Parts: sequence; C-alpha cells; structure tokens
Amino acid sequence: MFPFLKCAVFSLCLLGLCFSSPHLLAQKKSKPNAIDDLKLWDDQPAKTWMTEAYPIGNGRIGGMVFGGVDQEHIQFNDNSLWSGDENDRGAYQAFGDLFIDFDNKESSFTNYRRTLDLGKSVQQISFTKNNVDYKREYFCSFPDKVMVLRYTASKKGAFSGIVSLKDQHGSRVSVSGNQLIFKGTLPNGLTYQATASLKIENGTSKIVTDEKGNSQLKIDHADVVTILLTGATNYLNVREKNWKGEEPESRIQKILAEVSTKPYSVLMARHIADYQNLFNRVSLTLGSTPNSNRLLPTHLRLKNYKDAPDHGLEALIFQYGRYLLISSSRKGGLPANLQGLWNESNNPPWGSDYHSNINIQMNYWLAEPTNLSECQIPYLDYINSMREVSKISTQKQYPGVRGWTVKTENNIFGGQSFLWNTPGSAWYAQALWEHYAFTKDTKYLRNFAYPIIKEISEFWDDHLKRRPDGTLVSPLGWSPQHGPTEDGVTHDQQIVYDLFTNYIESADILKIDKAYRDHILDLKNHLLKPKIGKWGQLQEWETDRDDPKDNHRHVSHLFGLHPGREISTITTPELAKAAKVSLLARGDASTGWSMAWKINFWARLQDGDHAYVILKNFMTPVGGSGMDYNNGGGIYANLFCAHPPFQIDGNFGYTAGVSEMLFQSQTGELQFLPALPKEWANGNIQGLKARGDFEITNLEWKNGKIVKLSIKSLSGGNCTIRIPNNLKSILKLKNTNNSGSGYRYSFKTEIGKVYNFSA
Repeated sequence: MFPFLKCAVFSLCLLGLCFSSPHLLAQKKSKPNAIDDLKLWDDQPAKTWMTEAYPIGNGRIGGMVFGGVDQEHIQFNDNSLWSGDENDRGAYQAFGDLFIDFDNKESSFTNYRRTLDLGKSVQQISFTKNNVDYKREYFCSFPDKVMVLRYTASKKGAFSGIVSLKDQHGSRVSVSGNQLIFKGTLPNGLTYQATASLKIENGTSKIVTDEKGNSQLKIDHADVVTILLTGATNYLNVREKNWKGEEPESRIQKILAEVSTKPYSVLMARHIADYQNLFNRVSLTLGSTPNSNRLLPTHLRLKNYKDAPDHGLEALIFQYGRYLLISSSRKGGLPANLQGLWNESNNPPWGSDYHSNINIQMNYWLAEPTNLSECQIPYLDYINSMREVSKISTQKQYPGVRGWTVKTENNIFGGQSFLWNTPGSAWYAQALWEHYAFTKDTKYLRNFAYPIIKEISEFWDDHLKRRPDGTLVSPLGWSPQHGPTEDGVTHDQQIVYDLFTNYIESADILKIDKAYRDHILDLKNHLLKPKIGKWGQLQEWETDRDDPKDNHRHVSHLFGLHPGREISTITTPELAKAAKVSLLARGDASTGWSMAWKINFWARLQDGDHAYVILKNFMTPVGGSGMDYNNGGGIYANLFCAHPPFQIDGNFGYTAGVSEMLFQSQTGELQFLPALPKEWANGNIQGLKARGDFEITNLEWKNGKIVKLSIKSLSGGNCTIRIPNNLKSILKLKNTNNSGSGYRYSFKTEIGKVYNFSA
C-alpha cells in the first residue's frame, strides 16, 4: 500500500574478476546481456534529484549523481541517519552534498554522455571542452565502504576548481590535511560525520573559505583527482546497547586508512568483483529491440515505449530493480526504506520510513526469486531487532497477549506511528519463512526464523476472536486503505492463514512443538474463509458490500493470491476466478506501486497478456514531484518509479512481477512460463531461484514454447515441474497432462546435479 499523506483528514493520529563463493558456478555460467543493454544513459546533466539524477550505493551509503559540467553535485546519504527514537517515529534524514565548482565556466561543451552501467555498478560522465576530453568515473564500494570519484582528462593540468561539502543539518565544514570534514549530533543523540579525502596527482591545492565560514579545497591544474567519500553514524542495530555503537570519527578513520593504500584500479576491481557476484547471477532477454531505440538516451526510449515495442527496455528495468536492491540492502546493514536509501530531504514523504502494510514487504519480493538472497538479510535482521520494542508497545495496546505486532509507520529504533496494523508482523513472518523456503537452511530456520514466527503466531492465538460456531476472525481489522473497521476483514484473514501455514510447516521440518503445532493447525482450520460475492467477486469484507465501480489503488483482499499461496488457478480455481473478477473491477491504471502489485496478481492468475497490459501502463513516463494517490503512477526519466512521488517499492515490485510471469514456485511445483505474454514469444532467462533451493540455470523459449531448460538442485530432494509443452530428458519420467494446465513431471534430485530438458 502507499504510505499515508499527513493531511488534516488523517491528523487524528568490465574486469570479469571472480573469487571463491557459493555462487561462483552461477556467476561463471551466467551470460549477462550485451553491455549496452545494461546501461542507463543521458545526453545532458541532471537538473532534478528525483526524476533525472542517477543513484549509486553500497547498501549503507549512497548518492544521487547530477553530472553537471560546470558544477558537479552529488547528494549523499547514510541509511542510519534518523531522527526520532523508540517513542517517536521521526524521519529518515538527508546527510549532505558534495560539490565541485570547476573553472572555465564560460566555455561550451560537446559530446556529453552520462551513463549508469548496471553490469558493473559504475557511473561515467564524459564530454569535450576546449578540445580536452574529460572523464569522470564513480562507484560505491561495499568491500571498501567508500564512494570513489575519479576525474581524468586527455590533457595534463586540466582540473582546476573548488571542492566543498555541505551538511544538511548545518554544521561547519573543516579541512584536515587533504580531507573535508563535517560532523554533528542530532537531538536524539545520534552522532554523524562525513569525510571527503582528496588525492591530487600533480597540481596544487589550498584551503579557501566560503561566505559562511566553511572550509573548502581549491585545486589548481591537477592531472587527476580522486575523491574518497564516506559517512557514518554511531547507530547500532542492537537495542540492548541503546542503539549506539562506535563513534563515526573512529569508523571513518579506519575505513580511510585501509583504502588510502590501495590503488584506484584495485578499488575498482574489488568493487566490480563483489557487485557482479550478486548481479551476474541472473540474465534476461525478452526479444530484440531495434537499434533505432537501443541507441537513444534512456528517457527517450521511455518516451517512445508506447509507440514501438522495446523489450530491451523492459529487461533493463527488471535488472534496474536488482541493481537498486543490491545498492540499498546489503548484509550487516539496514533494509531498504520507502526510497531505498536515497533521500534529499529532512522531511521526506511519509518520513521515508518502513511502512508495514505492504511497502517494506514489497521491497523484498524480488530478493529470493532473482537470486539475491543475501540482500534480504537486512530485512530479516531488522525484524529481529524490533521485537522487544514492539512487544512493549503491543502490550500497552493489547494487554495480556503474547507476541507482538506493529503500527503502520516504523523507524530504525522500533518507534512507530499512525494506525495499528495488526497483520503487519504476520506479513513480516512471511519473509522469514520464504528465506528458508528458497535456501533450505535448517540451521537458520531453527535458530533465527522459527522463534519469531512462533511468537507472532502466539499473538494471533491470543488476539483472534472466537465465535460461538467456532469460526475465528481477526477483530477490528481494516482493509488498507479504505472501508470500515470491522471483524473478519479478508486481508487480515488471509495473512493469518499464511502465518499459520508457515508456522505449521516450520514445526514439521524441525520436528518440534508438536502439541502447539497441532493447536495452530486447529486454529487455521477454523479461520473464516474467503467468500465469493454476489457479482462473482472475491469479497473484501465478510459482508458482501464490494462496489463494482470501486477502483481503489489497494487490492488488499487478494493477498492470498500474491504474495500468499492460499489462492491458485490450479488448487482453488473458483477463488482464482473470483479474484480475477475483483481485479477487473479495480481497473488497470493506478499509482506506481499498485500497478507493480497488479502485475504480480495477473501473473499468479496465469494471464500473461493482462499482466503485460499492466506492465505497459507501469512504463508511462511522468515528471514533476507532486503527489497523486490514484492514477498518477509511472516512471521518471531516471527509471525511478513514481507513486508519485518517488517510491522504490514500485521498482522492486516490477522486477518481482516479471519474474512471476516467467517462473513460479509457490504451489510446491516449479511452473515455467506460467504467464508468458504473446509479446514475449522468444526469450531467455538464467539464474532465477525456486523454493526448494533449485536454481534455473537456463530457460529458453521460442514461439511461446520451451526449447531448453536446465535446473540445478542445490539441496537435493524431490522436484516437481509444470511446463507448457512436452520436453525430452535422459531421465525416465512419467508425465501427467493436467487438463490444459501443462505437463507435470516429478523426479528425485541429487545435491549439485543439473537436470537438462529440451524440445
């Protein structure tokens, strides 16, 4: 769902390097798209932060690059810089800005190009000025914890200008040696610091001062300039230590001491190797794109999209979602928030917070299926770290219950605001289960996930209302974000069903808590079930009051279809048909994140052509920074998703939706091409993951039929596949043609073995 506006009505509340890794084989076997097909580019500098600047990040720090010729501007963030505390949600804060004001501003320039290379996570800016070719190269390194900015030219001594920092909270900037530094303390006691360390090859530098007394560095006639930019706070994601850890100054000193001895080429190589170990696991081709489109700047490709097919752009935006997740969510850090980690404001829309009634969950729909399991870990760690604060808050609201739940708006300290979202923690629990389902990591399930899933189940054991006939309903629920507050809301019922299903399966796998497992099974069997209404719709409420003219952006009562697994075209065809009736009534146009969810809905309904209609609506170019809560969604020139304004869950949801169109595994089967649209008659995808810890090392199709399929079993066990056309294999398989729903095969697998099929 979209986060709430605080308006009056609601004021009541390149190098190909490899290294040892479990995924080394996947990295070697993956065939990334042709290099130009993995680039966003523009022929002019960015003028606006939200719609044109390109993002860069390493999971903790990130920036938005403008690429100006006369003045470079990089607005940067650290995702732990928050106001608020355990009692006040506060807001995610902007950190600072780095500016470089170059000399010779009066000169014109030619051959300008600003590029974001998704294949390497490197940005480049190039242009010609006064017969000198200038090149800038930027990347944000996870292994070395710095943003690296390098400036070179075809002529010696070509760089002269002033480098400056700006603290978004107004502290004074000082110079120490070759470093620009600012530091400060927020009212909540969070300390922060940013440091830009300059290395100048030849040329000179001196300290100058701006009109406000901030120190700057003036560079004269340098051959090459390299800037190492990093920031930090004293935030620690451990409540027992009062959320405070090492001071930022000492952290930054250690980081810069370690990287200062490494040549630029080494920093670049380490960055690319680390990034490509994640990114290169999945490649996607959805058909050819004419060069007349491929060679255009990205914003023009988007503008032309509705007039001419551009399957390369569709695949690019799929990979862009993976790039954004890698760049904003890395192990050991915080999860991606409403804007990933990119934020230019100290009062951003909805606090750029963690919204618990779909947004943070949608951020991670792509993680496991598109082979970025490690990038989900910050979300899981976040859930774990919030438990104790949430238990205290929950006890105040719901005295006597075990377990915990959350409100709608949440920060990094466990602070919450707005309405109670009682199913929120149960939806969190789905991510805990899914990480196991995709990895089969029993140790993780036993020691980390199971205790949390159990205590959330205990909350619902205590919170559910028992009716005289034995039916169990969620009391006083709300179908976000409209309708009455009442018992038995379908959205709540489906999420609790999902929670109980995941708990029961967890207990069975671990062979523990049988008595409580049986108790939860009994509760699950007595939950109020989904209902089909008078016009054939899936009812949003227990009362049959759905309005067929209601086109609200939220379709919350279809949770059981996606991301849940209660509704399926194969196992519950009548409910799936009712879900389709509801979707048709809601319409295809909506806000960005809502259209992304609808792509996933139609994929689960195995209607690829309708999913593609939504996908094309999603790829509507929009501009400006206003808010539209209903039909204003689309994509900005920099391919950020417009809610509007920018909200990153739409990007992530789109990537998940494309994955669902090509492959699904939620029903216990591996379903190939379940929602393939006619427009994607030919294509190839490599590297997707399936529940059961299977990797789809190759899926190639022509004319809508699979021609090659390879499945790698990473944990062994039984594998059941469903495919649209009959395939050959060296395995002796018994197949079942399931009444038009495809050919179904089952076979036993061995750990590490690849199973090949062909037409």
